[in-house]
Amino acid sequence: MRPVILALVALSSFGLLALTGPNSSTTAPRAADESGSYAIDPVHSTVMFKVKHLDTSWFYGNFAEMSGTVDFDSADPSKCSMVMEVPAESINSGNDKLDQHLRSPDFFDVKQFPVLGFRSTKVEANGDGTYKVTGDFVMHGVTKSITVEVEHVGSSDSRMGKKVGFHTQFTIDRTDYGVSYGADGALGTDVELTISIEAGQN
Repeated sequence: MRPVILALVALSSFGLLALTGPNSSTTAPRAADESGSYAIDPVHSTVMFKVKHLDTSWFYGNFAEMSGTVDFDSADPSKCSMVMEVPAESINSGNDKLDQHLRSPDFFDVKQFPVLGFRSTKVEANGDGTYKVTGDFVMHGVTKSITVEVEHVGSSDSRMGKKVGFHTQFTIDRTDYGVSYGADGALGTDVELTISIEAGQN
């Protein structure tokens, strides 16, 4: 379980109105039994990244698409698992010219390495609503085992179905994955990823 903060207040307010409608309660009832298999909802999930530019400012971007599954067992964390795939082509910096450069062989080389992904191999509960999740993170054709802390944000059971939510934030060194363009100082090598997942049952 998963590798990223723009106008969060405005977006969350808009999303809440869109989900509930004018005649609905603003708070969906929490799911009594959260355990089950879920599909990641790409509309209400986010993968963002943050990197230092010219050692001067933080630059933010995101990936517009993602898919995957979450198997969650609140009683037995060892039965939990998560698989996530993010199309590299969906990178979004807010600038078309920059996006094309990011998709080129200088960076993600999306034609040769079309997918970023994560597949968990071990899940342990910390006892405070967070989990230590170990798994294989894939980027630019390189696979490395990473361990991240994942927060179980909440769950709901309403007319929109049964849902669970998770959030994590961690940092990778992009040069470990063969992405070294600009590492001479133009761009930082540490990339902070923020991943927020909402997953639901049909």
